[in-house]
Amino acid sequence: MMDKILTIRDVYDLDLAQTLDCGQSFRWSERGDGSFDGVAFGKSVRVSLSDHTLFIENADAGDEALWRSYFDLDCDYGAIRRDISAIHPVLAEAAEYAAGIRILRQEPYEALCTFIISQNNNIKRIKGIVQRLCQCFGQPIGDGEYAFPTPQTMAALTAEDLAPLRAGFRARYLCDAAQKVADGTVDLEYCKTADYEDARGELMKITGVGVKVADCTLLFGMHRVEAFPVDVWMKRAMATLFPGMTAEDFGDHAGIAQQYIFHYSRMHPELFP
Repeated sequence: MMDKILTIRDVYDLDLAQTLDCGQSFRWSERGDGSFDGVAFGKSVRVSLSDHTLFIENADAGDEALWRSYFDLDCDYGAIRRDISAIHPVLAEAAEYAAGIRILRQEPYEALCTFIISQNNNIKRIKGIVQRLCQCFGQPIGDGEYAFPTPQTMAALTAEDLAPLRAGFRARYLCDAAQKVADGTVDLEYCKTADYEDARGELMKITGVGVKVADCTLLFGMHRVEAFPVDVWMKRAMATLFPGMTAEDFGDHAGIAQQYIFHYSRMHPELFP
């Protein structure tokens, strides 16, 4: 890492471990001192948090707006938690337990690809596939790291080219996603502001992208916080903790509620005998 450090003060409602290792992003690794090394928007950085101050090593002073946006620091999560907590007592408990989670504002194409990779997969293996994808096809950016490859680069690849990733059946889906984004068949910019069902349908034009991957892409890649991705964990959590409730019951910030529930459920397996 270089000597330059960007300092952002008065940071609240952020726990780096809860936010960076909860399954919404796959390019961060925790160090022994609690800091994290990672890559976002083609920049390799190390982040740490102390006394409500966020330190970002190897970040330019002019990039403060980028990192404030990435960590969603200008959103009042305390107020959102208070609103969400009134919906259900178990949700209030989950929100308190996972109070340090923020929804990252990731690059949309990267989020799309990483959640394609996430299908029927675990976080450790997802991280390995994503790392190999970047090493094989991304641009080097220093510190031995690589940017996420562009859709134009990936559109020229075949499933056979992706064999070294060991992504299995997902390689074909990645190729289709790259081709459709690169040629405009799927418009990611449109998905940011379109009616939610239309945005979801746009993403589902891609082979292998179903409702869950589309919802994850919208939530984590486009900050559509009304999205409420449902995987095996969430199905179990909803049936056990919130019987009879649906995503609509969690309001305009359903996606934030989803992350509180998801993290709380993963950390409390005893709730699911």
